[in-house]
Amino acid sequence: MSHRSLCIGRISAWIRIAVLSLGLVTIASFVSAAEYFHIEITKKGLGKEVVITQGAREWFMLIEVTPENSVVLRQEKDQNKYLVDESETHDRPMTTGEVDATITDYINSVKTRATKK
Repeated sequence: MSHRSLCIGRISAWIRIAVLSLGLVTIASFVSAAEYFHIEITKKGLGKEVVITQGAREWFMLIEVTPENSVVLRQEKDQNKYLVDESETHDRPMTTGEVDATITDYINSVKTRATKK
């Protein structure tokens, strides 16, 4: 093997390493842990509970369904400060489809609002 092909091989290896390193740095700068939402949905009796977190921010919704009515609780917290704390009562029980649709709408709403900030 000649000296010239050995040098070219080493240079190629360094270029590949540099390109891979640049790619990793670029990926890390675009993908931050704070950008991801962690979503937990739990069945609670006839209703459901969803907790969404993104870094220090947290969104919470509980839908409690009884034979007589439905109660929807919503909270939004940043660090330890509550930004939203509201509830609404419906005079009839929500169906499973309504509960699922409400949870889905809430998750989509949180994602949309959080990415705009």
